[in-house]
Amino acid sequence: MIPHRRKPGQNERPAWKEEHNRSHRKVRARVEHTFARMKSWKILRDCRLKGDGVHHAMLGIARLHNLALAG
Repeated sequence: MIPHRRKPGQNERPAWKEEHNRSHRKVRARVEHTFARMKSWKILRDCRLKGDGVHHAMLGIARLHNLALAG
């Protein structure tokens, strides 16, 4: 999804566009932080598995992460 931009010569965006951009920034920041965190995990950085091995590794990591959050 692309954020709303101002048109040439336009000073301000309507309030609904500002609110949409604000919510878009919050979601995007959370996703980008998650990607950055996953890139630091050695199992993914060094993964040389063929086929859908990376997919299975990610599922396992996500399950472990969710278990850790659950307590």
